Amino acid sequence: MKYETVVGLEVHAELATRSKMFCSCAVVDSIQAEPNSAVCPVCAGMPGMLPVVNRQAVEYGIRVGLALECQINPTSIFARKNYFYPDLPKGYQISQYEYPLAQLGRLVISSPEGEKTIRIRRVHLEEDTGKLTHVEKEGQNYSLVDLNRAGVPLLEIVSEPDLHTLEDVRAYATGLRSILRILGVNSGDMEKGVIRFEANVSVRPAGSTELNKRVEIKNLNSFRFMERALAYEIERQTKVYEVGGQVDQETVGWNEAEGRTYSQRSKEDAHDYRYFPEPDLPPLVVDQAWVDRVAAGLPELPRAMAGRFQAQYGVNPATAALFVEDRAYAVYFEQAVQAGPEIAPTLIANWMTGELFGWLNQSGAAFHQVKVSAFDLVELLRMVDQGAINLSTAKIVFAEMLANGQSAAVITAARGLTQISDSGAIAGLVRQVLESNPRETANFMAGKATLSHWFFGQVMKAARGQANPQMLRTELERQLKALKI
Repeated sequence: MKYETVVGLEVHAELATRSKMFCSCAVVDSIQAEPNSAVCPVCAGMPGMLPVVNRQAVEYGIRVGLALECQINPTSIFARKNYFYPDLPKGYQISQYEYPLAQLGRLVISSPEGEKTIRIRRVHLEEDTGKLTHVEKEGQNYSLVDLNRAGVPLLEIVSEPDLHTLEDVRAYATGLRSILRILGVNSGDMEKGVIRFEANVSVRPAGSTELNKRVEIKNLNSFRFMERALAYEIERQTKVYEVGGQVDQETVGWNEAEGRTYSQRSKEDAHDYRYFPEPDLPPLVVDQAWVDRVAAGLPELPRAMAGRFQAQYGVNPATAALFVEDRAYAVYFEQAVQAGPEIAPTLIANWMTGELFGWLNQSGAAFHQVKVSAFDLVELLRMVDQGAINLSTAKIVFAEMLANGQSAAVITAARGLTQISDSGAIAGLVRQVLESNPRETANFMAGKATLSHWFFGQVMKAARGQANPQMLRTELERQLKALKI
């Protein structure tokens, strides 16, 4: 029997506000900040402390809801989600459930089968929990609690179970991440845990419309982990059904080192959390005028931007999709296009995806740390276009620009890298190489035509890579032809 995969994603995105969801504590880097350095009686859950809603977090939630074509509810209710965990100081989490901020939206994704619409069930606000660090040393096992993250605004985006392949899941997750980054509500730095995925996965006989028991995979903070965890769980559940077994509804974690999921607890349903309205917070009222103001300020969204880049600038779909992953990429590209109207946009795109992004991957630097502005890149490409330097030299110069932030003109002048375009100088270099290699010259005259490429390389080497390649090729062909006469 063939089986179909059914996946729904819950995405938890930290909102890039300055302060926490219900208090004035600063939102700090949970990796670099001193543990428990951004904590107050409210987010520490002290008795008698009253929460106050962060208006900026609400506005960010509205932005995301509108971008996902959701219905923004004029009234939403905060609720207490009750469960005990050491890094949840109050013993409950303030969240939304039955009456969320936004609901009934959609996200259109591209898949190998074409466009697909993934329904969004709801978008709701809540607070994050703290962070546990588990320590094992000298025979002692204990955990340390850091409450810096407790109370940080979270936006939870819940999809319907409309995802059926790993490709669909990745397209949905990357598309959603692009929207959050373009809107400026989340940095998208998954290595810092600011976006976490929880996948509800089940399998069923192909053609069936019923939903089988699902397994929730918790806290997946990279696309790679998410895909590997899903692939494992899909295979595991399929094998269970193939031998006549039943899948237990449970919550599992992902062990990357062992490449498998592991059981954490039986899967709770909503009633297990004993939701009830938060008595310390009134209903959240969002009037239409506020929604209209937010809607008017929305930027161009990734899907529309990618389509425009393809139509207006001729970039291919994969490059367009890459550029809209982060607003900074798109802004850099368009600044370069506007700064160099005589330079083909596709050439600029190729330099960004090749040389620039390649350097970022190799160096480990973040995009905001790039020392070469869009205008500097255009100036370099302009020097190539005008024949001041050749392509090989330009790549060398660009690497140095990225390393030290100097301009192409400064580096070229300091290192004497100006392209040799003097016909007499190039003719002399060709003649010198031919005379210095009599055996290869004789073999060429005897019919080994491929040696012309070797001669080209030798002349370019003698010119330290600075010879004008078109002029060099023409002069080399002329002198080699003259040898045969």
